[in-house]
Amino acid sequence: MTNSQTTNTSTLGGPLLEPTPKSSDPARLAGDIVDRLTYRLGKDATVATQDDWLTAVILVVRDRVVTKWMESTRDTYRREGKRVYYLSLEFLIGRLMRDAMTNLGLVDEMQEALGELGVDLDLIRQLEPDAALGNGGLGRLAACFMESMASVDIPAYGYGIRYQNGMFRQEISDGWQVELPETWLEHGNPWEFERRESAYDIGFGGSIEIGEDDACTWTPSERFIAEAFDTPIVGWQAKRVNTLRLWRAEPVDPILLGKFNAGDHIGALHDSNKAEALSRVLYPADETEAGQELRLRQEYFFSSASLQDILRRHMSQFGRITSLPDKAAIQLNDTHPAVSVAELMRLLIDDYNVDFDLAWDMTKRTFAYTNHTLLPEALESWPIPLFERLLPRHMQLIYKINARVLMEARATGTFEDEQISAMSLIDENGSRRVRMGNLAFVGAHSINGVSGLHTDLMKQTVFRDLHQLYPLRINNKTNGVTPRRWLMQINPDLYDLAREVAGDGIMSDLDGLLALNDVADDAGVQERFTAIKHQNKVALSNLVQDRMGIAIDPSMMFDIQIKRIHEYKRQLLNIVETVALYHQIRSHPERAWAPRVKVFAGKAAASYHNAKLIIKLAGDVAKIINADPATRDVLKVAFLPNYNVSLAEVMVPAADLSEQISTAGMEASGTGNMKFGLNGALTIGTLDGANVEMREHLGAENIVIFGMTADEVAAKRAGGYNPEEVIAGSPELAQALSAIENGIFSPQDPFRYRDLIGGIRMSDWFMLAADFDSYSAAQRDVDRIWHDKPRWAGMAIRNTARMGYFSSDRTIRQYAREIWNVLP
Repeated sequence: MTNSQTTNTSTLGGPLLEPTPKSSDPARLAGDIVDRLTYRLGKDATVATQDDWLTAVILVVRDRVVTKWMESTRDTYRREGKRVYYLSLEFLIGRLMRDAMTNLGLVDEMQEALGELGVDLDLIRQLEPDAALGNGGLGRLAACFMESMASVDIPAYGYGIRYQNGMFRQEISDGWQVELPETWLEHGNPWEFERRESAYDIGFGGSIEIGEDDACTWTPSERFIAEAFDTPIVGWQAKRVNTLRLWRAEPVDPILLGKFNAGDHIGALHDSNKAEALSRVLYPADETEAGQELRLRQEYFFSSASLQDILRRHMSQFGRITSLPDKAAIQLNDTHPAVSVAELMRLLIDDYNVDFDLAWDMTKRTFAYTNHTLLPEALESWPIPLFERLLPRHMQLIYKINARVLMEARATGTFEDEQISAMSLIDENGSRRVRMGNLAFVGAHSINGVSGLHTDLMKQTVFRDLHQLYPLRINNKTNGVTPRRWLMQINPDLYDLAREVAGDGIMSDLDGLLALNDVADDAGVQERFTAIKHQNKVALSNLVQDRMGIAIDPSMMFDIQIKRIHEYKRQLLNIVETVALYHQIRSHPERAWAPRVKVFAGKAAASYHNAKLIIKLAGDVAKIINADPATRDVLKVAFLPNYNVSLAEVMVPAADLSEQISTAGMEASGTGNMKFGLNGALTIGTLDGANVEMREHLGAENIVIFGMTADEVAAKRAGGYNPEEVIAGSPELAQALSAIENGIFSPQDPFRYRDLIGGIRMSDWFMLAADFDSYSAAQRDVDRIWHDKPRWAGMAIRNTARMGYFSSDRTIRQYAREIWNVLP
């Protein structure tokens, strides 16, 4: 018997063969790469393209991952422990090759192996496409959490949709956003494993029959197949490898031959096209009835497939459905998977014959819900006629759940009719709709916010009455980011500096960064830190030059705002202040302005007119300012198209100043603020989201805060706020708004921005005018700090040093201990 075999026996009675261990020796790696190139891709090394080398390297790295993956899976089954299941409509995982190699400890060996083959690792890794599985912070948080769950040894599955095109690819044409299909799967995905055995029926529509003992049988009129694709997610030092399972929709019958043979060649593919639409794009526009229907279908499709998979795995291992809450913790990442509450009830009652009371108790004990927004429109609600047509059985169960909750509230004798109406799963105001946020709340034992402020506001606003009914459910879990990707990988020189000062353990315990605090004012450390920052700025300058044709001096302050384009995130405030600054520089060239470049990036929802107009305005302002010889050495503006994880990995380490300027009380947390701070950027921001906690950890002297608090914003809105009075009292603001709305930056279309600026004058819901003077003053404070180089460097180093709390490892440990009851 060879070393690759054991004396264990398989289920067939023969010896159980173990795979040959994969070596990390560079020579062996090089040989394996050539093997994959030859036998998997059918390519001779002499004619292989860079993409061929990339695929071959990924396959070799994947082999090493699989060994750890199987060990992790066996360990979980052997321990019979509890698993975490993370349901999210988005997983913005970015490129995976560097992530996997770093966490496996293979980077140096792979670089040496490829060097022997005459291949540049840095060159080929940039060819790996970004998985188009997310839009912004929600999806990136899910990706950080998956990596952290593996890193802190939490057995977990992530569940989502394998979008063929995902979030659109953004191009800028004549300054306007153009949405194009994202083709990340065009050449396949070498990381994934197709699991044809893990396929489940997903039904829509149809009828319900009531049998004996009130048993219900749902007979859907449409059926699709959810097919699984698994991607391994490697934790730090390969302590554990968890699974990201994504679902692709398939038709039951790929072609209706009767119709095809009758000459209806298009109609014959009806079911295939309908199935394909389910997993085609992320966030189809839902302004139309058809768009709303597709969005609801997507959410139910992946929720049902995931729950069926969870129950199958549970029954296969444990055999008793009633032990589900003890062995499975299901986390709903925002409201998109909220239909899972009704679906689990349906599966327990209809498929596993559990009575309603026990099923409801099991459901609440199994689910937990993370809320990511206070915006009512983002909590999702569906017209009852649509919901009932697509999911008639679920509508029955929702009515029954709702009756139980409302009777429970009424029985307390402490709630008025208006409060009980607010708790209802059915919104009776106007057209009747199913409130998915309320469904997620009542169906979970834990509801968490993602920053201290956000959690407090949840109790006071969107879930005020439900919180009074269930006062122990809401808790806070402030977001975090994984330091492996967002420091070690994207800023290796800063990581090396931190490791020299703080030791090798910082990737396992980011609190170790505090050692940098003691050397923040050391001249030698500041000189090295500044040189690292300059090198990162050179890289971004080159990228801007290549993509935009805009020349940027790396010695300028890099003032960066990157996030989804939305009025509450206030890119418009930044642009208006940029216009005001432009006017001031032209009028007072003698003043000691801090030379800065304003860099924007982010996507606007396809149907969000004002957000797309803000992108256009950024481009128009950039054209005027960048062409002005009077200011070009002091101020420049650039909007970089197609913001994604890979672009963020260049922009974040290059930033000097991080713009976190949302209207107070509207940003749930933010994670970009954490990534920037970890990489030594100063934050200018409002007391919103996690900025509040960042100030606590960084110290008020190391962050630049401006504007109203959330309470002050609410009071101003309630007190008859008149923005015109504010504008009249602020000459800089008045001049900037007038220039924009009168076509100074859009001479070919002078009225282009009249309505956009008119919204500020009429209502100013997002408090741009109200916060402008405070923001402008804060920016001048930033100028003064910038001119004091030792002070700036010390503040920047202290930002990196004090960001340990904002590691997603800390967040996950809190979830595990306080919500999931799962031990590493």
